[in-house]
Amino acid sequence: MTATHHAPVHINAELVLTEEPPLTGLSGVMHKDPAPWLRLSLATAALAAIGSVIALLDVDRFYGAETEPFIDQAIAQDIVNLVVVAPLMAFFAWRAMRGSLASYLVWLGFVTFTVYNYMIYTFSIQFGPLFLLWVAVLGASVFALIGGATSLDANGVANALDFRKERLAAGFLMLLVAVFGALWLSDIVPALVDGTAPVAATDVNLPTNPVHVLDLAFFLPAAAIVGGSLWQRRPLGYAAAPAMLVFMALTGLPILTTVVVADARGRDAAWQLLAPIGAITAISTLLTWVLVRGLTHARRVHT
Repeated sequence: MTATHHAPVHINAELVLTEEPPLTGLSGVMHKDPAPWLRLSLATAALAAIGSVIALLDVDRFYGAETEPFIDQAIAQDIVNLVVVAPLMAFFAWRAMRGSLASYLVWLGFVTFTVYNYMIYTFSIQFGPLFLLWVAVLGASVFALIGGATSLDANGVANALDFRKERLAAGFLMLLVAVFGALWLSDIVPALVDGTAPVAATDVNLPTNPVHVLDLAFFLPAAAIVGGSLWQRRPLGYAAAPAMLVFMALTGLPILTTVVVADARGRDAAWQLLAPIGAITAISTLLTWVLVRGLTHARRVHT
């Protein structure tokens, strides 16, 4: 048997010690190019802002058929749309198109809130001149949300981010699910027993309260799934939790603004809501920042 001689193998020590750069852009976390959905959301934000400006300039024309509490809510929502939601959705879309993963995850929360908000506009406000504009915003935001969410690779997000305090965020989401679920059921169940309509529905002169429907059917279950996934450190939780927290924060802003609007219109204002809703909004915002601030660190999770 003859001996086989192998050429010596040289290992580049510098190469071995060099770490892979952090995955902070979008290239490593996408199944497909999200640019069309980001651009669509820019148009959506512009349409939403235009509609809010038009409505605020002539409140009686567009909301005059609603109850006084509903008018307060509609004015507050338009103010929040115009001042916060539309400009920031456009800003985060622009940042995401420049490669910011943090902005992309936050952008998904703004789009989710827009879907939620315009479901209420289109299904609950009396038919009027802005109906088709509201339908266009709803449709565009739904497609932007579906396209944006399905473009995202949850495993890639989990690998790209060094999440911190994820169980704190998960616990907070699940706490909100329990609190708001109990709150809505405390209005619904007694009405079912008494054979009457819930107070939240009679206040806005609607057969049912759209917030009850949307929260109990869609958004509270979604928040529970995301919170549970994040608690178990699954990729779905990492990818969706920032958006869900942004959504929770944004839902608080119209409630806070409604208090101010009602007072300005000479009606009884629910000042007692400022502390709890303000706390939820602030904590949701803070936890969003805590989750996405780890973008400068690579992280590996096992699935």
